[in-house]
Amino acid sequence: MIVVAGEALIDLVPRGAGALAALTPALGGGPFNTAVALGRLGSPAAFCSRVSRDAFGEALLDRLRETGVDVSSVQRGDEPTTLAVATIGSDGSAAYSFYVEGTADRLFTTPEALPAGTRAVSFGTCSLVLEPGASAYEELMRSAHARSVFTALDPNIRPGLIADPDAYRARFRGWLPSVSLLKLSAEDAEWLGGSPREWLAAGPAAVVVTRGGDGLTVFTRDGGEYTVPGERVEVVDTIGAGDTVNAALLHGLAARDALSDEGVAALGAEGWRGLLGFAARAAAVTCSRAGAEPPYAHELEARGV
Repeated sequence: MIVVAGEALIDLVPRGAGALAALTPALGGGPFNTAVALGRLGSPAAFCSRVSRDAFGEALLDRLRETGVDVSSVQRGDEPTTLAVATIGSDGSAAYSFYVEGTADRLFTTPEALPAGTRAVSFGTCSLVLEPGASAYEELMRSAHARSVFTALDPNIRPGLIADPDAYRARFRGWLPSVSLLKLSAEDAEWLGGSPREWLAAGPAAVVVTRGGDGLTVFTRDGGEYTVPGERVEVVDTIGAGDTVNAALLHGLAARDALSDEGVAALGAEGWRGLLGFAARAAAVTCSRAGAEPPYAHELEARGV
């Protein structure tokens, strides 16, 4: 079981040009997208969050259930669902503004236990910024790692939500001793400061940096550095691409029985290039269609995990 911990929200996506273009609601949130992608790839997955009882919240849970994701660890609340208004650039890239005050996912509390059979827990995005939930997710990360559960972190920086960037950067560095796999975009890495080698020294077994269409690079504790190119595709938008990479990496590590620091260390150049290539192919499928619509396993089977 791979558990994804974090927010589920509604993306309001423009269907046209200009500030007053019609907005279409779409199911989203980085952790939610990661959980859906894991389910579509065929990994046993569970979602750990707090979701509104409003109509949007019900729709989010319905999608998870349809995808085969276990929602027994989801907390519920009467507060509204968080909204994220997307702006799509000419290159398909997405920027967001958020409506988060008084929303259900901010009131997440640390669960007493994770689902039976949990092998990994994935964290990231807004859930690690917005209090009081952020502290609860942080506590879950530390306790899971202390019990030798594989932990993955994608900070997925949303600058507009971070009131004190320096405080967040310090907090990020404080998470690293409790992180097994750090995945982040080149833009996130620049915003956070530091380098993959510095982050590796603080705790993670591997750091994966994504560069959009230019591919992915992994840095490992033993000094390894392996890169694969991006998959060329006609980009509709990039919503959910990074979340698909998260899921593909976790799915691939599970398939290789490598959800441990020792397993990550044993992958070597061939293993990492195969895994990164799989993640690049999965992300390309997501970019080829509107919204966060990650691929199903059968769409990638021809080229393997």
